[in-house]
Amino acid sequence: MSPLGVEIKKQWRKVQRLPRNVWVLTLASFLTDVSSEMIVHLIPLFLANVLGVRTAAIGLVEGVAETTASLLKVWSGRLSDWLGRRKWLTVSGYALSTLAKPFLVLANNWPAVLSVRFFERMGKGIRTAPRDALIADSIALEKRGLAFGLHRAGDSAGAMLGLAIALLVVWRMQSRTVALAPTTFQTLVWLSVIPAALAVLALTVGVQEVKAQRSVHPVAAGLLSLPGPFRRFLLVVLLFTLGNSSDAFLILRAQERGVSLLGIIGTLVAFNGTYTLVSGPAGALSDKVGRRRVLTAGWLLYALIYLGLGLAQTGWHVIALMILYGLYYALSEGTAKSFVADLVPQSQRGTAYGWFNGAVGLAALPASVVAGLLWQGIGRWPGFGPQAPFLWGAILALAAVGLLRVWQPAKDAAPR
Repeated sequence: MSPLGVEIKKQWRKVQRLPRNVWVLTLASFLTDVSSEMIVHLIPLFLANVLGVRTAAIGLVEGVAETTASLLKVWSGRLSDWLGRRKWLTVSGYALSTLAKPFLVLANNWPAVLSVRFFERMGKGIRTAPRDALIADSIALEKRGLAFGLHRAGDSAGAMLGLAIALLVVWRMQSRTVALAPTTFQTLVWLSVIPAALAVLALTVGVQEVKAQRSVHPVAAGLLSLPGPFRRFLLVVLLFTLGNSSDAFLILRAQERGVSLLGIIGTLVAFNGTYTLVSGPAGALSDKVGRRRVLTAGWLLYALIYLGLGLAQTGWHVIALMILYGLYYALSEGTAKSFVADLVPQSQRGTAYGWFNGAVGLAALPASVVAGLLWQGIGRWPGFGPQAPFLWGAILALAAVGLLRVWQPAKDAAPR
């Protein structure tokens, strides 16, 4: 057998030996993303094409939804540390998101869409930090990057399947139409409830509680109770995220450059295919060469992609860059979460993941609102055009890379 074959076989054995909790949580994320990706990327098109909403309001809807989740991520993470238990916070969050989804069928204006997104993201806010801490608690340090990489791969594989289902429904219902039709959107909403409910069932039956050491800090403990290297990393992530507006703007950019609805969904399938294939190897790579190097590569790639999106002249330019965008996600998402676990003790992981996910979501509100204003302005001000949000994002990503190298020295970046 060739050296490459031997290495592949070795890595596959490592994957097979991952604990039950990692596999069940990966399955739940897979099913949830099947559900979410059927509709989440169509929500900005529903707002723009069906309800006639401007980009500033679309940015507000997406930003407020993520901010809601963020505030709860901080609280749920602290609570899970204080309780020393993670499972039922995780299950309840998935259940709330599932219950909220069907109400999108009734939404006939942007405040109604905002209300549904508020409650759906509330569920995400409750579940995310305890879930991430549960993964970290269930796995040994030397396999942490692999476990988070597998989880992200399952997440993106579910997204790919959900988008493939959306592609099929759109093709059957409105294959020759550029704009999204309301009946198509409503059909996809109802279909999305099925895998979401299965995810809740899988978690309820399959996940085993890992009793963590209870935090000595009170449930109301703040950011200052966490280690200094983590706090510095959080500030860097916050800067990066201020330029990382909702991916809804990528969808709008593709449509603005002339890509059809079917073309957009097909591109998102390819994006998630890239994400799925690279996430596991990228996580394993971070176990070997360090989180900081892999994360730096991901953020530099993001800056180049956003620069390209700002300068894109045709729909094909946007399509190619969106597929490459999956590589950025694969390098960055799981690696950043593994890095958080490296920087804090087990008893504070829930709190740390709450602050990490919370900071990302809180920054999403100003990031998305600013992106919408830069694109179309407000009132009589027309904004700077569709290229502006992407150029802004590229600049902040480069600044974040510089701070990561300066504020997060290699000795802090070593796994603990």
